[in-house]
Amino acid sequence: MDSAKPVGPAPIIRTSVLSGNIFSLHLSTHVDFLAEAIAFVNSRWHMDFMSENQQKKTSKSDRTRAQILEAARLLFAKHGYDGASIRDVAAHASIDPAMVIRYFRSKDELFARAAVVDLKLPALRVIDRTAIGKTLIRRFLEIWEDPANGTGMAILLRSATSNEFAAEKLRDVFANQVRPLVAAVADPADAGRRAGLISSQLLGLAMCRYLLRLPPVVALSHDEIIQTVGPTLQRYAVGEDVP
Repeated sequence: MDSAKPVGPAPIIRTSVLSGNIFSLHLSTHVDFLAEAIAFVNSRWHMDFMSENQQKKTSKSDRTRAQILEAARLLFAKHGYDGASIRDVAAHASIDPAMVIRYFRSKDELFARAAVVDLKLPALRVIDRTAIGKTLIRRFLEIWEDPANGTGMAILLRSATSNEFAAEKLRDVFANQVRPLVAAVADPADAGRRAGLISSQLLGLAMCRYLLRLPPVVALSHDEIIQTVGPTLQRYAVGEDVP
């Protein structure tokens, strides 16, 4: 008569909640070929849960930072550096002022982030030399009438007359973005003077059209501005008289 080994109860897989929404699988008895698979499933659940939570945290942090920056850009552009306080920015963003300091540490850093300006000027040396002036004025209009860039320029221009920090940032834009561009198309030794004349023309136009909003200047169409200001910028850029 054959003697059969007693067969134990079949393994039962149970689930338990370890923390929050993290589930874990458990075996009622040890079964080698299932243990490895269940360990893998448990590790994947844990990794997915942690990844999802991290994304939620990062997302909330990013939203708060963006909310503060949006409020800062609006208020700095409207009132300038000196006319907008940390409390004003916090109130407009509907958060506690301490949160502004937590994310940006100081008013100067908040201003620096809000007033970041990348002109993305075209490489003048690779375009038709006779079209440089019109190319520059077209780009100027794109910058100022694009909310992403125009706000930063408005912040700097409105603040620079009364705040040295803002003035220095505006000088940085001139030195690092405008001057090298002009130096590439004519005598580099004269680039500072020519870039300065270009900047005086464009900043004066910006002040009258976008900040002071002088009616006759606001009323000018893009084509009128391009046809009128383009030849002047052309002369400044290449250092030659326009025929």
